[in-house]
Amino acid sequence: MARPSIVPIALTVDDRTGYTLWAPPWEEDGEEWQAFLGTSEGETATVHLFPTPSALAAFCRTRTDHDLADHPVWPVVTGLGAEDLTPDDDHRYDLDGVYDTAAENPDRWAVEELAATIDIVSRLAECLDTAGADDEDAPRARTDGDADDDEDLEDEETEFPALAELVARPEIGSLGLGVDAFVGRSGEDAWVGVGGALDELWEDVIEELSGHLDWTGSGTTTVDAYPTADDEDLDDDLGGDADDEEDDAPAERTVALGSDGSGNRPAAGSTAAAPAEAATAGMSTIRGGSRITATPAAVAAAAEFWEAVGILPVELVVPDGAGVTLRCYVDDVARFLGRDGEIWLFDTPAQLARFIAGDEDHDLTEIASWPEVADTDTLPLPAEQDRYDLTELSEVLAEVAGGAAGLVDHGTLGQPVEGVRDVAEYAGLSRVEELLAPGTPLGRAVAIGEREPGTPLRAEDAAALRTAWDEVVTEVGGALVFRR
Repeated sequence: MARPSIVPIALTVDDRTGYTLWAPPWEEDGEEWQAFLGTSEGETATVHLFPTPSALAAFCRTRTDHDLADHPVWPVVTGLGAEDLTPDDDHRYDLDGVYDTAAENPDRWAVEELAATIDIVSRLAECLDTAGADDEDAPRARTDGDADDDEDLEDEETEFPALAELVARPEIGSLGLGVDAFVGRSGEDAWVGVGGALDELWEDVIEELSGHLDWTGSGTTTVDAYPTADDEDLDDDLGGDADDEEDDAPAERTVALGSDGSGNRPAAGSTAAAPAEAATAGMSTIRGGSRITATPAAVAAAAEFWEAVGILPVELVVPDGAGVTLRCYVDDVARFLGRDGEIWLFDTPAQLARFIAGDEDHDLTEIASWPEVADTDTLPLPAEQDRYDLTELSEVLAEVAGGAAGLVDHGTLGQPVEGVRDVAEYAGLSRVEELLAPGTPLGRAVAIGEREPGTPLRAEDAAALRTAWDEVVTEVGGALVFRR
C-alpha cells in the first residue's frame, strides 16, 4: 500500500472544466481509504470544482471544512500555489469526449484514455454514493484493497445504477486489459461493444454524477466563471503566454504529488499520482523549457504513421536545452538518429522534418522503413510516453530534499530512467550503467519504483539521488548534438 498522496485533477463535464483534488487509496487505522476534495450536506455528498488552479489553491489555504482536511499530507497542500495544483495531461479527464474517443481506432491512447476516464468516474461514485453507506465520511470511501474496485457499484442500493450497469459490461472491463484486448476480429467486436455500451449508458452516467458536482467551489465563485471545454487560455491563472511559441519562458517549476513517472495515461485501477504541470488546457505541451505545442489530436494522428513505420519521435530535455530526435529498436537495442554514438537533436519537429527529407547519412538510413520516413510529410510529434525531461527529475529531487518528502514517489524515476538507459545503450555510456547498477542508490530507488511505484521518496535519500542523477544527466548531455 502506497503512503498517502494527493493529486490535482481536472474534470470536463457538460462543456465546463473544473479543478479539484483526489487522494488515491491510502491506509489509515488499518483500513484503506480514498477521497476527493468535497463535503457531505445532509444525504448528498459533493465534490468541489474550481474554475482555475488559483481558485483551488486559495480554497486550500483558507478552508478546512472538507473531507481532505485530516488527510496526512494536507498541511503541505495548503502551502502550494496554482502552478503546483495544475493537473498534468494524465490527470485531465474529458467526460464529454468519450464518444469521440470510442469512435477512434482502438490504439493505446484511445484505450487508455477511456479506461482512465471510466476509472476516475467509478472512484468518484464510490466516494459519493451514500445510498448504502453506514458512515458520513463521503466523499471519502473505504476501499476493498485487492477486491474489484467496481464491486460496490454492483450492489442493489446505489445512487449510480447506470454506472453500475456500464462497468458490469464485459467490453468495458476489457479496457483495463489494455490495447491487446482489442486486437483481431474478436477485439474489433469488443471495441464496437465499448462504443455501444457508452452510447446506451453514458448520458445517464453523467446525469447521475452531475448531481454530486459543486460547480460553485463551495461558495467561492460562480458557475459563469468556469472555462468551457474549448477554452485554452490559462494565462490569467498561470501568468504565461500560451499563444506565443517564441516566448523565452523559463523551464516550468514542478512540485510532484506522487508521480508515477510513466508518461502514460493511467490504466483503470491506477492509484499512482502524477506531477502537476502548468500546461495550456486542451494542448499537449512538451515540457522542460521547450516552446513546442501540439494538439492531442495532431499528436495522435502523427502517431499512426510513426508507429506504423516503427520509428518514433522522441524529445529529450537536458540543461543545455530541449530537442527532438528519432528512435527505433533493432533486436531490442535502441538506435537513434545520429552517427558514431552521437544523438542529433533538433529544436522543433519542423526542423527535424526538414533534416529527414535531406540525404545526409546516419544510423537510421539502413532501417527498412526509412524510405517511407524520408518521404512523409507527417510531422515528428513526440507522444507523451516518448518525452524524457531529465532536468525535471533534478528539480523534483531538490524539492523532496528541501522538505517535500511524502509527496513524491519512486515511480517518478521510471520514465526519465527509461530514456537515459536507451541513450546510454546507443552511445556506449558505461558510467551511466554504473550509476544505475542494482547496488547503487539510484539502482535501488529505480527497483523500488518498478516494484512499488507509489512508495514515497524520503528527504534523506533525495539529496544523494540528485547528486547521482545530475552525473547521469551530464553523461547523457555529452552524447547529444544540437543540430540547426
